[in-house]
Amino acid sequence: MTWSARIQTALDERRQADAFRQRRPNAGGNGRWIALDDRRYLNFSGNDYLGLSQREEVIAAWQQGAVRYGVGSGGSGHVTGFTHAHHELEQQLADWQGYPRALLFISGFAANQAVVAAMMQADDRILADKLSHASLLEAAVQSPAQLRRFAHNQPASLARLLEKSAVGETLTITEGVFSMDGDTAPLAELHHLTRRHGSGLMVDDAHGVGVLGEQGRGSCWQQGVKPELLVLTFGKAFGCSGAAVLCDDATADYLLQFARHLIYSTAMPAAQACTLQAALTCIQQADDLRDKLAANIARFRTGAAQLGLRLTDSSSAIQPLIVGENRPAMVLAERLRERGMWVSAIRPPTVPPGSARLRLTLTAAHQPEDIDILLESLNGCSHGISE
Repeated sequence: MTWSARIQTALDERRQADAFRQRRPNAGGNGRWIALDDRRYLNFSGNDYLGLSQREEVIAAWQQGAVRYGVGSGGSGHVTGFTHAHHELEQQLADWQGYPRALLFISGFAANQAVVAAMMQADDRILADKLSHASLLEAAVQSPAQLRRFAHNQPASLARLLEKSAVGETLTITEGVFSMDGDTAPLAELHHLTRRHGSGLMVDDAHGVGVLGEQGRGSCWQQGVKPELLVLTFGKAFGCSGAAVLCDDATADYLLQFARHLIYSTAMPAAQACTLQAALTCIQQADDLRDKLAANIARFRTGAAQLGLRLTDSSSAIQPLIVGENRPAMVLAERLRERGMWVSAIRPPTVPPGSARLRLTLTAAHQPEDIDILLESLNGCSHGISE
């Protein structure tokens, strides 16, 4: 088969399965509203949970950082890309989370890939929640270590795997809040098991940090857990992009020597680090925004229950509405867009077959009337949609 034939076959298969992905350029704004094709929609697809991407002080920090440092970093952090802004942000993150060190990465995907690739060797094993993010599972598959998956959020399943001996080291991997189901991992139980069996614990808290715990410290803080490796990403509640890995001094020094994403990638712009410092300050003082987000979530779930909508067991900002098959999910998303709601239909392979869904995300920027309009629209649009 030629390259062109292989490519065309793969594309045809995606289209036939109603799983073909397309991007839509928007005219700016990722807060309460989003503008596409000369029309404004209520945005229920973004991850800017606290609305910080639109905050004046956060925007001003980027502008001031660009004036001081320019718009690029000029190289990797090992060459010229590590500035005082980066250094200060790493220290602030470490102090906030109670870790000795923090290391910045250009994205959460890069952070997860870098850590797993650098830490794991051929005699080691990785035990990962089966619904862990693609960046984690892909890194585990590509590493020389043995990968075993435990049943989603089931400590007993992890315990059975941990009881089996391993030649090398064991790393257990999970998320704090899961990106597609919106549910929270039982971190305290998982941490107890990993400590008892001598396994390290790595938690990706992309969707928990900023939203949960005292000062928004996240899922681990909320459950009294301090994993050996904590990954925080800045594309959600921080309203920006990038990520950090928090760990002890020795692990940080090791990653600086062997994490290829750190060594060979151009560092995030210093202006971005300045922006993240401002966002962190906002998060630490954002109890009112977290309370508003919690109220929006409760309002939506109460209304959805009254309508008999099929939601997952999620108390987070991620509220997946399970539809089932791909075509009905796409039809429902399009009907909602006709009513001015921007939502995304999530289909396999991102989620398991037969669990296509609308991934509805709520933010502190939404008003109570926005939630009511969404519920009314869901009630009106869902009739006649069958799996």
